Amino acid sequence: MNYNKKIVKRIKIQKIIGGKASPAPPIGPILGSSGVNIMDFCKKYNLFTKEKIGLICPVIITIYEDKSFSFVIKKPPVSIQLLSKIKKEKGSKESNRSKIGKITKDEIKMIAIDKMEDLNCYSMESAISMISGTARSMGIEIE
Repeated sequence: MNYNKKIVKRIKIQKIIGGKASPAPPIGPILGSSGVNIMDFCKKYNLFTKEKIGLICPVIITIYEDKSFSFVIKKPPVSIQLLSKIKKEKGSKESNRSKIGKITKDEIKMIAIDKMEDLNCYSMESAISMISGTARSMGIEIE
């Protein structure tokens, strides 16, 4: 990170797939309007996310005055991690009535450990509680 450059803009892109960034929407139009070299970003992003191909890896891009940039790659969202654990595509439409799968407390703890730095909490118990709430709202039973 370069602290002596003036920051012009910060962009958060949520729906970007690891290892598969391309100049197509949504990336191209967002970065193009900011004057950033789109292909340079795509190559760097794909290089850093090559072990997470297929997973959604949100990114925060900081754009500087001279049109250079830096970025931070976040962990995949909790909902995506939960769905991949139970091997489903979507959550339940009626989470209180129809359940789509089961997950153990140990699996929830593993997700909490992985996602802890991105969550808005300070203790492991609160992280587990947040992830459990997300699971319940998606129609996933906790064993």
